[in-house]
Amino acid sequence: MIVEVVGGADERPEVRVVDTDDLSKLQLALGQVTDEEADEVLREAGLGRLRDDGTGLLDTAALRAAAEPDADVADWGERFDRMVEQARDRGWVSDDGATLRVHVEGAAGA
Repeated sequence: MIVEVVGGADERPEVRVVDTDDLSKLQLALGQVTDEEADEVLREAGLGRLRDDGTGLLDTAALRAAAEPDADVADWGERFDRMVEQARDRGWVSDDGATLRVHVEGAAGA
């Protein structure tokens, strides 16, 4: 699953969740936007924030709510829970489970 922040209409950045059925990876991909723009649009969408130039923090519940409607596999919820547990085992989930730490990468075509 990829959370993308890309240039949108009128050059206003937008955030979207794509590849929702691929729960083998989770990344935050930034297009041609500044870190400040990405942080602002993530916060406005309620999906998370940038921690630094290489790390983002995504709200677990908000990510699930944004991605699940686009899921095409019957056991998506269970797979999402497994992804979060694997992230927890790696130390990528906050103690309260509210946020997931993810790597920031460039968006495709950026």
